[in-house]
Amino acid sequence: MGTATLKKTFSHGIHPPEHKAATVESAITPLPFPPGLVIPLSQHTGAPARPIVEPKQEVARGDKIAEAGGFVSVPMHAPAKSTVAKIGLALTPSGAMTPAIFLKVDLESEQEPPPEADSAASNALTPEELVAAVQETGMVGLGGAAFPTHVKMLVPKGKRVDTVVVNGCECEPYLTTDHRVMLEASEDLFTGVRIALRATQAGCAIIGIETNKPDAIKALAKAAESDSRIRVAPVKTKYPQGAEKMLIKALLKREVPSGGLPIDVNAAVFNVATLAQLGRLLPRKQGLIERVVTVTGPGVERPGNYLVPLGTPVQFLLDHAGMKDTARQVILGGPMMGVAIASLEIPVTKGVSGILVLTDKELAQRPTKVYPCIRCGQCIQACPMFLNPSRLGLLSRKEQYAVMEERYHLNDCFECGCCAYVCPSNIPLVQYMRIAKAVNRERKTAK
Repeated sequence: MGTATLKKTFSHGIHPPEHKAATVESAITPLPFPPGLVIPLSQHTGAPARPIVEPKQEVARGDKIAEAGGFVSVPMHAPAKSTVAKIGLALTPSGAMTPAIFLKVDLESEQEPPPEADSAASNALTPEELVAAVQETGMVGLGGAAFPTHVKMLVPKGKRVDTVVVNGCECEPYLTTDHRVMLEASEDLFTGVRIALRATQAGCAIIGIETNKPDAIKALAKAAESDSRIRVAPVKTKYPQGAEKMLIKALLKREVPSGGLPIDVNAAVFNVATLAQLGRLLPRKQGLIERVVTVTGPGVERPGNYLVPLGTPVQFLLDHAGMKDTARQVILGGPMMGVAIASLEIPVTKGVSGILVLTDKELAQRPTKVYPCIRCGQCIQACPMFLNPSRLGLLSRKEQYAVMEERYHLNDCFECGCCAYVCPSNIPLVQYMRIAKAVNRERKTAK
C-alpha cells in the first residue's frame, strides 16, 4: 500500500549521535564456524530448555538438542555438525553461571544447507498449529528482549489483535542489523509478517521504520504494494522510538496502560529480524541456529554485520573482526541499553543484536564523578514513560524500593537510559532502577 506521508513519533525521548556509518552499508557476511560452540539452555524469557542429548553424541546441523521447558520456553538446535563435548556451566554476561551444552564442531564438514522452503505446508496450518510450529523453531525476539515469539502470537481468550506492528526502527546507536535485514531479506520478512497475521488473525500490519533509513523505507514500501494488508510507515528518528509502547503510540495513537501489554490495545509487536528469520525457518521446518550481529565501534578494525552461529564465543567473533590493542570495553548490544561484559568467553546468544567495542579514548571522555541532583527536570522531560526519574533515584538511594513500585510506577520503566543520558549531575539513574526492580523481585520470590 506504499508509505504513510506523516512522520509519526511519541512525546519526550532524546537524540543521541547515531554512529551507524561504519556498518550501515556493510552487507551481511557469514562468519566461519569456531572450533567450539556453547549453547546456554536459557537464552530467553521463561523456563530454561531441557537437554535431550548426551556427551559424545553426534548431532547434525539443525538437530534439536534441547526441548522447551514449558509453554513459555523454546527448544535449542545445533548450529553446526558437532559432537556433544559436555553438559555443564557456562558464563553469562552478568557473571553468573548457567547450564549449557558444549559442542565440538566438525570443522571438516560442509555443514549441509537447510532444506528448501515448503510454504504450502505452513499455509495449511490453523492458528493454534502455527503457534506450536513457531515454538518448535526456537524463535525469540531478536531485538534484544528474547521473549518467545509463539507466546506473543497466541491471543488470550477474551482478547483480540487487529494490528501487527513490525518494528524496523533500530533506534539504538551503532547498530545496523535490522537495517541490513530489511534490505537483504525482505522476502523472508514479508513471509514472516504473513505468518504473524495468520497466527494472530489480525487484519493488517504496519512496518514502522525511522526516517534515517530511506532505502529500507523505499524497498519495503515497494514490496508492500502486492499485499493490501501490509503498509510501511516512516517514523521520526528519535530514541527510544523502537520501544514497543512508543511505537504503538506513534503508529496507532494508542496508549498501553500502566502495567499493561500491547494486547491490551489490540496490538502485537514483532521485530523485523524476528519475522525475517521466522519467514525463513518455518517453511523449512528448521530451528534458529544463527543470527545477524553488528560488530562495531572504534575498537575493531573490520566493523560489519556478521551472520553468526549461535554459541560462538565473543572472543572468536572479535578476533575475526580484528579487535584492536586499544580496546578496553566490550558491550553486548548498543550503548544505551547494552551490557558491558567482563569476559570474552561469553557466547553469542539469541538476544545479542550487536557487539560494541570501545577504546581508551571513548572511556576517557566519560564523566566519572557523580554530583547531587540539581532538580533541573531534564530527566523528567526525557523520560518517554512520563515517570519522575529524579524522585525514583532518590528513593532508590534510600532503599525505598517498595515505595518506588507502589507509588511511582517503577515497573513502567523499561530501562532505556534516557534519564541517565541527559542528567548533568551524571547520576546513574537507570542503574538505580535496575537495582530496585531486582530487589523487589527477590523479595517477592522469598515471600
